[in-house]
Amino acid sequence: MVYSSDLLSKLYNAFNPFEPLPAGDPKYVDCQDVRGDTNILQELGNRMLLANNNTYQLYSGHRGGGKSTELRRLKSFLENRQFYVVYFEADEEDIDSEDAQYTDILLACTRRLLKDLKEIASPRPILDWLKSRWEDLKDLAQTPIEFESLGVEAQLSQFAKLTANLRAVPELRQKIRQKINPHTVTLIQVLNEFLNDAKQNLPKGYTQLAVIVDNLDRMVLVKDGDRTNYEEVFLDRSEQLQALDCHLIYTLPISMLYSTRATDLRDIYGECLTLPSRGDKRVKELAV
Repeated sequence: MVYSSDLLSKLYNAFNPFEPLPAGDPKYVDCQDVRGDTNILQELGNRMLLANNNTYQLYSGHRGGGKSTELRRLKSFLENRQFYVVYFEADEEDIDSEDAQYTDILLACTRRLLKDLKEIASPRPILDWLKSRWEDLKDLAQTPIEFESLGVEAQLSQFAKLTANLRAVPELRQKIRQKINPHTVTLIQVLNEFLNDAKQNLPKGYTQLAVIVDNLDRMVLVKDGDRTNYEEVFLDRSEQLQALDCHLIYTLPISMLYSTRATDLRDIYGECLTLPSRGDKRVKELAV
């Protein structure tokens, strides 16, 4: 049987593992029979539904295994249960996976939350925070503009320029971190003011707020002496990762779950849900 090149191209692209499927896509195949009992809706989703307080959870798995597709299913599951969900892929616009630290992630969360929630919450606390540091930051945003002269939308765009330069201009990256790092605690404080305002004004039908930060598992391991950027983000800065006043899910490099720091991760975050490879269950069955 001879297949046309057009058909082969469509088949090839339909199974691209690096393009996550949206929730409800008819191409989705439930692989639970070969993956085992792991179910993101039950494990992460129900934990969020049942908790009286905010939850802070980690999710991991091998690259290309379907984590992003599962997280999109979780987003839809939560939205159908009165959660307003902000989902974003951190490496798409904000962080450089080859060189990522905690400050980059905090700025990424801030930019994306401003983008998604500015219509229902006042960004003024965050903009006032940025205004008070503008003299130190305007050169790093590569703009000579005086912050006070700008309208709200233009001020928001200046914050976006700062995060864009953090990702796209390596020679500015460390300088931006040095300027922001001493003020991460106060940035979290004003970000929480913004989040609390948003939670008071969620669209009709929503009662809770959740943030899903995807693709942090793609961070490349970078060593600095005896420490790594993985430890800096998920262990040293764990209190700040969990400081945002909403439900949070972060993806995690799977190598951390098999490192000497795995116990520390469990002590801080509880059990990290891992998406098994499709053959994991079958391999275990054959080994019995």
